[in-house]
Amino acid sequence: MATRSRRRFDDDDFTLSLPPNDLPPNDLPPNDLSPNPEHDPEHDPDEPSWSSYPDAAHGPQPLPGWVLTSPAAIDTDLGVMKTGKEADVSLLRRAHDGREVLMAVKRYRDAQHRMFHRDAGYLEGRRVRRSRENRAMATRTEFGRELIAGQWAAAEFAVLSRLWRAGAAVPYPVQLQGTELMMEFIGTPEGVAAPRLAQLRPDSREAAHLYHQMRQVLVALAEAGYAHGDLSAYNVLVHQGRLVLIDLPQAMDVVGNPQGFEYLLRDCVNICTWFAARGVHADPHELRDELLVSVPRA
Repeated sequence: MATRSRRRFDDDDFTLSLPPNDLPPNDLPPNDLSPNPEHDPEHDPDEPSWSSYPDAAHGPQPLPGWVLTSPAAIDTDLGVMKTGKEADVSLLRRAHDGREVLMAVKRYRDAQHRMFHRDAGYLEGRRVRRSRENRAMATRTEFGRELIAGQWAAAEFAVLSRLWRAGAAVPYPVQLQGTELMMEFIGTPEGVAAPRLAQLRPDSREAAHLYHQMRQVLVALAEAGYAHGDLSAYNVLVHQGRLVLIDLPQAMDVVGNPQGFEYLLRDCVNICTWFAARGVHADPHELRDELLVSVPRA
């Protein structure tokens, strides 16, 4: 993708305290969290360009067979699928040698149009190495907001990578560059995105099956030390009966974050309320206790 497309990237709030053996967001090479001086807001987002994969940080191994890695591949931005307070998500087609794949591209907005209004709790404990950058992030200068945007993208990339390796139901993170994250598109080959859980009207049997999947994916998060941090029926996709968790930039270390246990319970209350309204026995405190057993304490 051209410079502008590579640098404008996605999502919401996050507190990343990565468990041992994971690099913090600012240590993920070759991703640069600093503002991009070559940013070109006039670039046409629909103009095809060479694949940005060779210049980006790559997702975890083993690489899924559908991922196109050739520098000769062509990227075409097909337009915005979802707008959010801090980011937009677009659909991208990458094609090479008769093959093509669709991906979701998450881009944080520029500092003037981004609203980090809920990030204080999520950012607790997150630091970068240089004191100037820490001060800029704390005072929310324009430069500091750009740094925060880069951390959101890098944080989600790191969380998705770890969870995907653990077998959790999350999109595969293809690449990270600056404040832009490319990931597996969950939907049809024609580009129709999978519906969110909130859009479904399941009967009690279908809802019970989905709740069983929800518990499985939340246990996988807990075993990795994470709480989602902003879980709701709007942050879950359902594709061909399979539940997939999305929007994870604010995922947090349950033990390391001072508010980690509160966020975990809030996640449980939000999702259990939705399922209970559809006839499922979903007690948030029972779910919270189940997840706490899985959280590593060392």
